[in-house]
Amino acid sequence: MWLVLAGILSVQFGAAIAKQLFDEIAPTTMVWLRLATSTLILGAIARPRVRGRSVADWRVAVLLGLSLATMNWAIYQSFARIPLGLAVTIEFLGPLTLAVVGSRRPRDLVWVALAAAGVALLGIEPGNITAAGVGFALLAAAAWAGYILATVHTGARWPGLDGLAVASAVATLLLTPYAVARGGSALTDPRLIALGAAVGLLSSVIPYSLEMVALRTLKPAVFGILMSLEPAAAALAGALLLHELLAPLQLVAIACVIAASIGATRRTPMITEPALE
Repeated sequence: MWLVLAGILSVQFGAAIAKQLFDEIAPTTMVWLRLATSTLILGAIARPRVRGRSVADWRVAVLLGLSLATMNWAIYQSFARIPLGLAVTIEFLGPLTLAVVGSRRPRDLVWVALAAAGVALLGIEPGNITAAGVGFALLAAAAWAGYILATVHTGARWPGLDGLAVASAVATLLLTPYAVARGGSALTDPRLIALGAAVGLLSSVIPYSLEMVALRTLKPAVFGILMSLEPAAAALAGALLLHELLAPLQLVAIACVIAASIGATRRTPMITEPALE
């Protein structure tokens, strides 16, 4: 359990550090540095075998990479516009929706209503919510759902970490032209490159490794419930590192989404991204 919680905190504090750098480096370029770091490390660990792969194998890996690139790019665009905790709360609607859709229990509609109420409450408190920020978070939510579905198919065709390593490389390549165009002098600054690599370690490599170890002993349902704490961890990281203090109604909204996630995943485990958000 503690390994999962440490991974969650690592992801969100990595995101907070990334947001602190947005005045010096564009969000797209920061995402690219993070993905490039993950690609290099995953590639070194997995050493995926790509020869002899079928068209179908490549199709699912490319779709996974597209989902991964979209998810990361959209949530960082959202971070740049609204508080970290609110962006992650909205993004969490992606896996929550899949968990509910995958269940045949009518009472799960209660969790849908609770999550919807939470999101509605986010819009009541004026001042730090923008339409663009919410829109990017919703795009990230949709991409997260697509990532989950693509992960299932990729895992069935690629052994171990091979599919994820290939997908990470695809995502990095997709963002390269935009990252270079927006990066400018930042991509030649050793300090910013090092910080981008650190964000990649905190937000991807470290938490994914911790989750891999934890899943050897944790039941999937327990893992899904623990992952429901992501919005709270994001709000904590935002408050401590970014001084993004949320209003009481916004904290209630986050609590509603967390409660809905826990309720939806108690018997229908939510598949989550492997720390690559």
